[in-house]
Amino acid sequence: MVNRGMAQHTQDAARRYAPNVLVPGFGEAGQKRLAAARVLIVGLGGLGSPAAYYLAAAGVGTLGLMDPDAVNVSNLQRQILYATADVGRSKTAAAAQTLAALNPEVATEQIGQQLTPANAPDLLMRFDVVVDASDNFDTKFLVNDACLELGKPFATAGILALNGQALFVAPGRTACLRCALPTVPQDAPTTAQLGVLGAVPGVLGSLEALDVLRWLGGLWQASADGTGRLHALDGETMQLRTVRVPPRSDCRCAQLWNKT
Repeated sequence: MVNRGMAQHTQDAARRYAPNVLVPGFGEAGQKRLAAARVLIVGLGGLGSPAAYYLAAAGVGTLGLMDPDAVNVSNLQRQILYATADVGRSKTAAAAQTLAALNPEVATEQIGQQLTPANAPDLLMRFDVVVDASDNFDTKFLVNDACLELGKPFATAGILALNGQALFVAPGRTACLRCALPTVPQDAPTTAQLGVLGAVPGVLGSLEALDVLRWLGGLWQASADGTGRLHALDGETMQLRTVRVPPRSDCRCAQLWNKT
């Protein structure tokens, strides 16, 4: 006896993900890896919004949605997970509802708290890949250091005004954030001071999602010398360039190179 509901679900999934499966080197195997994957998104703002949208649309099995804040009207200029009616709601609840409407096959876990040194190890351990979509350097470096300790790959990005940068890190296989920027910058300008055009985090968050999908789908490959690739957007001149980030022998990630 044929289970028509299950058959319809299978057909719907095949149609939904057909463009993924057609990508050379990705195929059905890559789609199955996405479905089995768990990805944590730290920060559901300008960067986390497009990252979450594209990861959910692609069929990542479980998305961890981490943010302690509520939606503010000033978020709506760039944080495309939310609508005007969401103002005042927790970002995790609003984001989960939006993503469920986009793709009900994707499970979400709402984590309405700030990432801290105390909770980072246990939280990050539960996921396969991390997307750092935070808006401050302290959190970015915390993600970097915790992921190095746990051996978790992660994507990180930063934005300001018309510019942004994105980097993907695979511990023991690429340079890490500290190879590019050894210490937390002090008194760096913020978007609260210089603003940001909403499309800028749209580009950088999408790059983060693409790196994660490439990793999960089996398309990602490390450089022979472990060089990282920092993608930098200059929105004033409309140029996107890739900067090589060589691993530093005195960086905390160096000890991982002989363990992978």
